[in-house]
Amino acid sequence: MAKFAYIALGGALGAGLRYLVSVAMVKWLGGEFAWGTLVVNVVGSLLAGFFWGMLGDSTGSQRTQALFFVGMLGAFTTFSAYALDSLQLVNDGRCGLAAANVAANNVGALVAAFAGYALARAFVRNAG
Repeated sequence: MAKFAYIALGGALGAGLRYLVSVAMVKWLGGEFAWGTLVVNVVGSLLAGFFWGMLGDSTGSQRTQALFFVGMLGAFTTFSAYALDSLQLVNDGRCGLAAANVAANNVGALVAAFAGYALARAFVRNAG
């Protein structure tokens, strides 16, 4: 039951942060493109790589997995939203924007995960 509580707490934090980022992106960049989804996917991937790199072997602990990876980052980054955004763009006949959305989310998230991991490992090396 404790694991569920960690997931629920992390999920609430991640969902709340996702909403705030999405609203901010619409206000800042407009709603023509799915900027909110792109930003949360890339930032979430950066954080996943960073946490994994910082925590090292402790990422296997049930509390860490439940709170950060399953709960918080699972609720913060939702590739299902990205898929739906892309589908809606295709259905609206905006296939170029749909392709840009797919490419930016996939490439951006992968690059961010590698960058987050590399940053964390550099911090760990310099701290030790």
